[in-house]
Order: sequence, then C-alpha cells, then structure tokens
Amino acid sequence: MKIARVALDVPLEQAFDFLVPEGLDPARGSLVVVPFGRTAKVGVVVARAARSDVPAERLRELAKVFDDVAPLAARDLELLEFCAAYYQRPLGEVLHASLPPRLRQARRRVIKAQPASAPAPGPFVAPVEATPAQAQAIAQVLEGFERFHPVLLAGITGSGKTEVYLRLIEQALARGRQALYLVPEIGLTPQLESRVRSRFPGVAIVAAHSHLGEGERAVAWLAAHAGRARIVLGTRLAALAPMPELGLIVVDEEHDPSYKQHEGLRYSARDVAVRRAQLAAIPVVLGSATPSLETWANAKQGRYGLAELRERALADAKLPVVRMVDTRADRPIEGLSDALLRALRARIARREQSLVFVNRRGFSPVLFCRSCAWHSTCTRCSANLVLHQRAGEMRCHHCGHRERVPARCPGCGSPDLAPVGQGTQRIEEALGAALPGARIARVDRDSTARKGALADVLALVRDERLDILVGTQMLAKGHDYPRLTLVGVVDSDCALYSVDFRASERLFSLLTQVAGRAGRAREPGEVLIQTDFPAHPLYAAVAAHDYAAFADASLEERRLARFPPFAHLAMLRAESKHAGEALAFLRAAARLAQGLDGKVEIFDPVPAPLERKAGFERAQLLVRAASRGALQPFLRAWKAGLDEKGGRRVRWSLDVDPQEA
Repeated sequence: MKIARVALDVPLEQAFDFLVPEGLDPARGSLVVVPFGRTAKVGVVVARAARSDVPAERLRELAKVFDDVAPLAARDLELLEFCAAYYQRPLGEVLHASLPPRLRQARRRVIKAQPASAPAPGPFVAPVEATPAQAQAIAQVLEGFERFHPVLLAGITGSGKTEVYLRLIEQALARGRQALYLVPEIGLTPQLESRVRSRFPGVAIVAAHSHLGEGERAVAWLAAHAGRARIVLGTRLAALAPMPELGLIVVDEEHDPSYKQHEGLRYSARDVAVRRAQLAAIPVVLGSATPSLETWANAKQGRYGLAELRERALADAKLPVVRMVDTRADRPIEGLSDALLRALRARIARREQSLVFVNRRGFSPVLFCRSCAWHSTCTRCSANLVLHQRAGEMRCHHCGHRERVPARCPGCGSPDLAPVGQGTQRIEEALGAALPGARIARVDRDSTARKGALADVLALVRDERLDILVGTQMLAKGHDYPRLTLVGVVDSDCALYSVDFRASERLFSLLTQVAGRAGRAREPGEVLIQTDFPAHPLYAAVAAHDYAAFADASLEERRLARFPPFAHLAMLRAESKHAGEALAFLRAAARLAQGLDGKVEIFDPVPAPLERKAGFERAQLLVRAASRGALQPFLRAWKAGLDEKGGRRVRWSLDVDPQEA
C-alpha cells in the first residue's frame, strides 16, 4: 500500500492521507487532485508513507497528478513550512497561497511548457559609470555572494540604488543564477520592468503581481519554477515564487508597509525574503532611503552589513531645500497656502514641474451639515463616507459602500451641506481655479484604475506636457522626474495625532520619499510642507535630511516603551456581526493565555481602531514577549487552545509581527 500525505487549503493543521493508485507515483512537492467531501481539491504532496493510521476502508484514492507542473523543490517546501510555523497558519493554506489562481483549479487545461531560454548573454553595458560609493556598495555585497549575506543599502533619494541592484543582478546572471527583485507597489512594476528589460536584452524576465491575468500569472510562476525566467520582478507575492537557481534577492523600499499581507497568510515579504536567502545561502540586499527601524537596528548591531550612499548619483544634483509653511499665519484657502501658490507660479513661469502631495483621495473626507452637525458616515463601518464630487457619490474607502450625494441634510432637511477637508480631487480643482492655464493631472487610485492610465500620465511628465502633478503616495517613490523642482505637501499633520507607535516612522519616511522627487537633475529642488507645527522635531529632521538622527532617537523611544525591535508582538484579532461577541471572545482568549506562559505579556482586549467594518464589530488583543524564542512556543500552545475553544459566530486570526498595532 502506497500512501501520499497531502496538504490542502482547509482550516486544519494536519495533512490528509490518500491511497496512491497503480500507475501514479507522485513525488514530494507534486500538485495533485484529491476527492474531499463532495468536491475535488488541489493539494500538494508533503510526504510518502507505506501505511496510514486511517482505516483502509476509509482511505480514498488520489484522483490525478498534474504532470505539467514539476514538483516543488525541497528548499521551496522548507520555506513554506517555515511560513506556516512562524505565522501560525496551516501548511495547506500557505501552499495554496503560494500558487497562482490557475494552478489552484482542480479542473483546468494543461499549461503548455514554454521553450527553454538560452543562457543569458553578457556582459551587459551600463549606461553610466558607477560612482565610488556605488562601487563600494557593490563590492561589499559581492564579498558574500556565495553565502547568506544580508546587506542594508541605505541610500538617499536619487543616490542610484537601482543602479547598484542592476549591477548585482548582472553578477548573479554571470554566475548562472536567478535573481528576485521585489518592489512594494504594483504601480512601480511596469516602469521598473521596462528599465530592467532594456538593461538585460535577451534575458528571460517575468513580472509577478496581482494585477496580471490568471493566465499571465501562471505562465510567469511556471517560468520561475522551471528556471527559465532568470529575473523575477514583483510585489510581495513574488517572495514565495519557486526559483531553483536563486542567487540574489533584492528588496527595494524595504521599509514599505505594503510588504505586509493583511489577509489570510499575514506574512511580511521582506522578512520571508531574508529567511529565504538564509535557507539558500545567498545575499539579500535591503534598500531604502529611510530603512525600517528594525532593519536599521540590525545593521547598527552588526547582524546585517551596512552600505551607504550619501550623495546623489548625478554630480550636479543636490538634495532639495525643505521649508515649513506655518499655516497658523499663512492660512490655506481650499488647502493651498499663499506661499505654495507663489512657488507654483514661479515654477510655471520657468517651465519647471511641480508635485502637490496630499495623501487622501476623493474630493473631501466628509460632507457636513452646518445646521445640525450631521456628517456623512458609512452604515457598515465606523468611518466617514468620502465625497467624490465629480461622480456625485459618497464612498466608503474601507468596505466600498456608495451612496448618492444628498441634496438636503438627511438629519434636518437643510440644504446647507459643505465639504470639509481636502482630497486629491478638491486640490486639483482648487489649483485649476488659482492657476488658470496650468496643465494639471491627478494621480490616485481613482484616476489610475484604467489599465495604462498611470503610464499615460507619466509619459506626459516625461514629455514636459504637464506643469503640476497632484497625487497620493503612488507618486512618492520609484519615479524620476528630471524637470520637477518643487514639491508641496498638504495636510501631513494628521499623522502626528495617530495612536500607532509606527506613525512617526511612516510619516518621516513618506515625507522624505516625496521630498526626494524634487531636484533630481541639475535644477535645484525645493519642498514646502504646510503645517501647524513648524518647530516639530520630526519636521526638523526631514528638513535636515538626517535619517540617522531621527532613527536613533526613535529607537531610544522604542527601547523605553518596549516596542519592536526591542520586543516581539502578536495580535489576536476577532470580528463578529453580533455586538459584544468579539470582545467577549478575546476576554476568554486572554484568560486562556494567562494560564500558558508567564514570559509573555497579555494586554487587555480593546476595540480595533476601525471598530466596525463591513458590518462586523472588530476587536483586538496584543501580546508581547522579549524574544521570538519565548513568543513562538506560546503562540503554538495558545492557537491550539483557541482552535479547540472555537467561536461559531466569531471570526478570529493571529497576526505575528503586526504592522498595525
């Protein structure tokens, strides 16, 4: 009797035993179809055995072994097993999440094998000479190219980090190895893909991100898995793509919170990339102008190498001058101060380009009644409905609920309704009124929903057919605008009021990134930040371009407060459609936790920052430990107890290393 143990995407930890019929011989890592209940599921063989503890009469046979997909390699399975153990998820769920949607289908067409790619040609010609700092950073990574060698590449905006990545990828290709290049935003991938393809003509390159069609994702995954793709570019999901000859991992903008998955398998692609490099004994380069405090601490303590780029790559390019506009004295009208408008007019007169940054899409965050103080709120979430004036709608940016804009106040019937606050649409409209004749374009999730829309706008910027860009953080990183010399920042103060201990770190990073769009060529750049707190230490650090001082001060605050990287966190989240049940579940979970391990600190359950979302009442419970060695055994025991306890009307999940605490 031949038994195959198969991991399936079901909320159970164990694999399931199936009989292997005559004529089939699935290896470990093979994709198979098995009967499960009244349906069929795709699973992965994780072990073979000669016998089973399940009675023979209850064993069912494998239905199919996919022969158009080679078995997953032992190293790829080891990585996925690590993810399952560390993030406290069933192995079957992790395996399922690592596969493209087409390969999860029990009934699908055979995917034809692509022809094998020719060896990568080379050497490749770089368009510019490496600066001394770039050459030193490259040499530092190459020192450990045949072993696990994590290196933080801390480079100011415009310092040429991408050039360092490309030269290191060339070295990996020359050694006959594959390279994985991760970026945080889908919007950055097409631009980067074009640059990489032009740099490495003839090399098989695939993109991997969620905006691709199912067929495209499957073909890209199979090319990486078979080793045909020599370079894989992608967002966080690419961190799990199988690559048998992987020789280098690059994580660009490693600080970016987009690398954290917030649903299902709640993994950090950056942390998984580091673990993957460790398992494969290869270098991993973590690049950023504003590294995460965890990564900075690892580099300062010697666990990671540290390579720094302190000057811009172009000899004449300097960091922009950053100034604060005191909005208590220069009161903005429609979100725009007089100082910012004067600076915009000056750039238009000099045929230079400007960026007005406001990290809030829509026209206005809320519609308000001046008569009775009614304001637009979502019926399904504890959030305001955002006014989208051009569409004549109010929209919830959390659950997607939409309503028509009322002609009169639903509360008192007054017609005196007014938008409060500014979003990208309102700033765009205000700029058009204040600067007639200016060529203005808006870039946010709404304006770039159509495929190719972002590329079209960026083409206008490159061709100098735009004067002003208005946008969200989609424009804050990864883009190079040679004629852009002014950045105006609208309404960044709201982040200073956040209860999230990471809020200041993220605000500093965001402001530094968006400021870095200015003055990247020969013309000097200027950044104007509108604020009610011009003397705030965070703004002073941004103006001084002094990440190290900000990071060291922030790390000291974290040390005193016992927050990461000086402690390790996990969050138990719960939600229910019935009031009070999520908190009641967490109170019971806290009692269970207190009986397990005195080394782990259990906080009181509290409502989530967004207490109600899509009709569910939400709450959370934080636990903290001094080390992962203390936290991980506790989480395993706690989760086992929670699985037994259950909660029929409560949905719950564990989030290890949460980014929103």
